[in-house]
Amino acid sequence: EVHLVESGGGSVQAGGSLRLSCEGSGFAYNCLAWFRQAPGKEREGVALLYTIGGTKKYGDSVKGRFTISQDRAKNIVYLDMNSLKPEDSAMYYCAANRGYCPPITTRGDEYKFWGQGTQVTVSS
Repeated sequence: EVHLVESGGGSVQAGGSLRLSCEGSGFAYNCLAWFRQAPGKEREGVALLYTIGGTKKYGDSVKGRFTISQDRAKNIVYLDMNSLKPEDSAMYYCAANRGYCPPITTRGDEYKFWGQGTQVTVSS
């Protein structure tokens, strides 16, 4: 059975940091992405990691502040979030695919596997 489980969300003040984790099990995937969705807003791509080769992509709003990485031995992908802003507040989801890796410039509808989400709240 396929599982993606996020963890690490929480509340932090502006300027602070959080590390999100996404642990995958039950299948082999070649890309994993982080998306976020705030109330009343469209889902937004945050970061993408090609697990073979290690290529990384970031959304414009998080470039230079967020870093995606992986621990292949543990099958975990991390999202390190620094210099957090109130506008980073959202539910964060990890998503994975086999084969084709959809870009994160879209809503992510083409990603087949999703986690349940973890909430990030940044206060000013």
